[in-house]
Amino acid sequence: MSDYLLGVDYGTGGTKACIIDLSGAVVGYAFSEYPIISPQPGWSEHDPHRYWSAFCEMTRKCISQAGIAAHQIRGLAVSSALPSLVMIDRDGQPVNNAYNLMDRRAKEEVRWIKDTIGEREIFRISGNRLDDHPVLVNLMWEKRNRPRDYERVYKALTIEGYIGFRLTGEVSLVHSSAALFGVAYNLVERTFDTGILAKIGIDPVVLPPLRECEDIIGEVTEDAAEQSGLAAGTSVAAGQVDFNAACIASGVIEVGDIQSNLGTAGNFGIIHDDSDFMFEMIALGFTVNPRKCFITIPTTTTGGMAIRYIRDRFGDAEREAERLTGVDSYDILNMEAARIPAGSERLIVLPFLMGERTPIWDVYARGLVFGLSLSHTKGHLVRATMEGVAYAMYDSFRLFERSGKKMNLPIVMHEGGAKSVLWRRIITDVFNVPTVLAKKRTGAPLGDAILAGVATGLIPDYAVAKEWVEYIDEMQPDAANHELYMRYFDLFKSIYNGVKDQYRRLADL
Repeated sequence: MSDYLLGVDYGTGGTKACIIDLSGAVVGYAFSEYPIISPQPGWSEHDPHRYWSAFCEMTRKCISQAGIAAHQIRGLAVSSALPSLVMIDRDGQPVNNAYNLMDRRAKEEVRWIKDTIGEREIFRISGNRLDDHPVLVNLMWEKRNRPRDYERVYKALTIEGYIGFRLTGEVSLVHSSAALFGVAYNLVERTFDTGILAKIGIDPVVLPPLRECEDIIGEVTEDAAEQSGLAAGTSVAAGQVDFNAACIASGVIEVGDIQSNLGTAGNFGIIHDDSDFMFEMIALGFTVNPRKCFITIPTTTTGGMAIRYIRDRFGDAEREAERLTGVDSYDILNMEAARIPAGSERLIVLPFLMGERTPIWDVYARGLVFGLSLSHTKGHLVRATMEGVAYAMYDSFRLFERSGKKMNLPIVMHEGGAKSVLWRRIITDVFNVPTVLAKKRTGAPLGDAILAGVATGLIPDYAVAKEWVEYIDEMQPDAANHELYMRYFDLFKSIYNGVKDQYRRLADL
């Protein structure tokens, strides 16, 4: 009887799962979208109960689709978009809603740390900027603003840590995810700095035990099996960061390899084996060879989310057309945008809908449409938003080009909006480098299933990721488009520099 592996990934807008056999063939796949809750400006939350119900729904669907028995699944692993925070009490019940990576509420805590400890000291210890790490700073926010709720917190978990707990009853935190707890996690020494924790007033007892991605943290309990459709006793690996999982799925596992995703965030990641971390970027340990290899991930906060925002708020016609014809509403928006020439006929969008991370690190930044006229259509707005996301990502990419770090081209495009031929063309021309698309676009869940295979010993090592991947649709940059885009990029930067002080004034109104 054949063996199978399960991988599950939690993004900001939804969760995906897949089952593979030991040849890498995907035999079951499921996706479930969930709402983003924003009760106040700058807050971004999920209902944590939805994480578990989605897991159970998707697992049952995948098993049914694969036509296998639950006990044939020999192992599973989970990844999640980070930073994320699920606080649980001693009974394992969530304390308040979960935080997702777009949450920006802990401004005062960040300011206090900068004034009291210093931004450079935090970078020296963590290898990361302070601003992008809401796990510890949001725990500080909880302690200051909801002290009674904070007293109930038994453990602070990531999403994948929470699902691992629901499956096994064991709490854990993988090292790569701990990097995105930030502030006090020493990225090189791979431990939390107790001195920093004491200064910020966070008792280390709320932090779960640190584990390697490949550690088996436990087995699926009888209760979890009954709810999820899995077999009791199934091995559960500790898990990983979603971007690492997506890299493995697309064969990006060696030093210098580059992958780009256009999920909720827009990002790309470069694997390196040096600890010369870049102050403007986000760094964490890589799943493959984690004691030696790191991955640096420049990120624009609302990449794919900017297009989802247009679809959800202004795409009634496209969503109705999808209901009537079955054609994806995103594909319809793409068709509208594809009719617009490069540069969107003098329309520029700053896609900073929830602040911005690399490289400008501006929590107050917001979206801006510049140059709008009566001649512009929805298609112009969609294309200009795609171009704006590409400019925001290029702002970081050009720093990598100057850094001298090894970069293996082409860039591998993979998840989310990367399915858009138009968006890939825009990024190829803005970055002025070749790109390819991973043909098997199962995404991060496939990387999780591979991790589960390595953790259980059913897959010898991660080299299978290179063997299983196939790249298609190679694009070469268009020199004329790149030249045009660089003129628009210069204006994009000038517009931001011209309004960045006004963002703060707007926030203070």
